Amino acid sequence: MTSPSGPSRRQVLAAAAAAAAAPLVAAAPAHAAGAAGKRTWDLTLLGTSDTHGNVYNWDYYGDAEYDDSKHNDIGVAKLATLINQIRAERRGKATLVLDAGDTIQGTPLATFYAKQEPITSTGEKHPMARAMNIIDYDAVTLGNHEFNYGLPLLDLWIRQLGFPALAANAINAKTGKPAFLPYVIKKVSLGFAAPTLRVGILGLTNPGVAIWDRGNVEGRLRFDDMIATAAKYVPIMRERGADIVLISAHGGDSGTSSYGPELPNENPVALIAQQVPGIDAILFGHAHNEVVERFVTNEKTGEQVLLSEPSKWGQRLTRMDFTLARERGRWTITKKSATMLNTNTVVEDPKVLAAVRAQHAKTVAYVNQVVARATVEMSTVESRYKDTPILDFINHVQAETVTKALAGTQYADLPVLSQASPFSRTAVFPAGDVKIRDVAGLYVFDNTLEAVVLTGAEVRAYLEYSAKYFVTLAPGAPVDPETISDPLVPDYNYDALSGVDYDIDIAKPVGQRITRLVLPGTDTPVADDAQFVVAVNNYRRSGGGNFPGIVKTQVYNEQQEIRQLLIDWAQEKGTIDPADFFQPNWRLVRDGVPVF
Repeated sequence: MTSPSGPSRRQVLAAAAAAAAAPLVAAAPAHAAGAAGKRTWDLTLLGTSDTHGNVYNWDYYGDAEYDDSKHNDIGVAKLATLINQIRAERRGKATLVLDAGDTIQGTPLATFYAKQEPITSTGEKHPMARAMNIIDYDAVTLGNHEFNYGLPLLDLWIRQLGFPALAANAINAKTGKPAFLPYVIKKVSLGFAAPTLRVGILGLTNPGVAIWDRGNVEGRLRFDDMIATAAKYVPIMRERGADIVLISAHGGDSGTSSYGPELPNENPVALIAQQVPGIDAILFGHAHNEVVERFVTNEKTGEQVLLSEPSKWGQRLTRMDFTLARERGRWTITKKSATMLNTNTVVEDPKVLAAVRAQHAKTVAYVNQVVARATVEMSTVESRYKDTPILDFINHVQAETVTKALAGTQYADLPVLSQASPFSRTAVFPAGDVKIRDVAGLYVFDNTLEAVVLTGAEVRAYLEYSAKYFVTLAPGAPVDPETISDPLVPDYNYDALSGVDYDIDIAKPVGQRITRLVLPGTDTPVADDAQFVVAVNNYRRSGGGNFPGIVKTQVYNEQQEIRQLLIDWAQEKGTIDPADFFQPNWRLVRDGVPVF
C-alpha cells in the first residue's frame, strides 16, 4: 500500500500473482505410522517478529557486539542463518517464512534512514528491505511502529519489499476499504501426485496505532478490532480456497491493553483463537515475550489453535510444524507443534551482512560523533526511584524549548513543567566526550515534543497515576531497588515531572501517594485551579499509557524530535554540566521519611 486511497493497482496485481501463481514449494511426502497407515505430508512455518531495525548483532549505543546477561544475540543476519539451515535440512519440503511486524523502527540504523537520510528523500533502499529480501519472506505483517515515520516512508518501504505486507484491519478512513493487502493465499506443492495445498495468511496490525501515531494516521486511517477483522476474513479465505489458515498478528496474547477502553483490544491473540473458528495457527508479536508453544481451544469448534511468539530483536525464531493428510478430497492437519530456536547458536549470514554493510558503517560513524563534554559521569541506573541529573537534562531541554516557543503568547506567563521517563536503566553520559550514541541510548524512542495546559488538580491526578509504578512497602520494610516497581508497569510508563516539588509515599495505596505537591522551593501547595504548561512527548500526549488529563489540544507542537533537541542543546552548549539543570524536586517517602 499505503496511499490513503488504498493499495495501488500494481500492488493488487502483484499480490494476486503471488497468491495464484507463486513458484510452488516442493515437499517430499512423509509416511506416517498411524493406525490407518495414511499417507501424510508436512509443512513448516518459520516466524520472526519485532526485529526493530536490528540487522547486525550490534549494540549501537555501546559501540560493540550485542550481548546481555543471558548472552542473547540479535539481528536479521542471525535469523537468516537459522532459516537457511532449516531450508537446507528440509530441501524438497514445504517451508514458509512469516514476520509479525515492528520492523523499521528501534535502532539508530533504522532511525538514520528515516530521519537523517530518509529513504523518501534519497530513494535508497531501506536496510530492513535489503536484509529481509535476502531471506525472501512469504509475507510480513505491519506492526504499530511501522507507522512512526509517516505513511510516505511506509509506502516506499513496502514497495521495496519483494513480498507482500499485510494489515487487514487498517482501513482507509475516506473509502472504508482496506488500506493495505488483507491476506494472501499461497499455493504450496506437497510433492509428486499430491494436490496443491493452499495456505491462507491473514495479517492483523495493532489498533493502538490510532493513539500512538495519531499525528500520522488521524483522518487517513482507522484501525478496526482484530477479533472482528479475523472473523470477517477467515471465512472469506476459506471460501476462496484456503485449505489451512495462518494468522500473522501484531498483538500480544494477554487480553489486556495499555490504553483505555476507547480502542479495540491491544493484545487479543488468544481471544482471536478462542472466538474465531477456522484458524489453524497464529504467529504473533508486539509484547516482546517468548511464547514457545501455546494451544487455545476454539469455543465453537473445539479445535486447538497453535500460538507462538518469538521474543524480540531477532533473538529467537519460531518453528511451527504441521503434519497433513488428505481425507475425502480435503486437507486436514493431523498434528501440529512449535519449537523455538535461539540465534546465539549460529553466526551471521554473510549475504545479509554484505547487503547492509555500507549502511551499517555509515550509522556507526554517525552515532560516534562527539556532541559535547560532560563535567561528570551521569547515569540512569537510579532514575526510576531517584531524581537524577541525567533525567533532569531531558526535562530541562524540553521545558526550555517550550518556554522559548511560547514567549509572547497568551501562555507565556504560565509555569512550564516537563515530563520524562526512564527509558533505559543502563544509559550513561561518561565524564568527558559525550557522543550521539550516548544521547540516543538515553532517549531511545523517536518521540516529538508537544505541550498542553493542565490545572493543579490535573497535575496531581497525573502524578498519582504515575506513582502506581511502585509497589507498596510499609514503613520499615526492606527496600530493594530491583523489586521496587510493579512488574506489570513498564519503565516507559513511569513519568517524573520537573517544575513542581512533590513526595511519593509508597507506603500508601495507589491513588493516595502524592502527599506533598508544592510550588518549587516553597511550602505553598499547588492550588487545584492553578494552571501549568506541561511539556510532554507525543506518545504520552496522544494517550499512550492512558495517563489522565493529558489528551487535549496542544499549545505547542512544532514536530521537533526530542532526541535531536537534546543533541542540538548539547552541541550548542559544548558542555553538559548538572549545575546548569539539575534541580532535585521529587522523592520517594514512607510516612514522610525519605526511602533513599
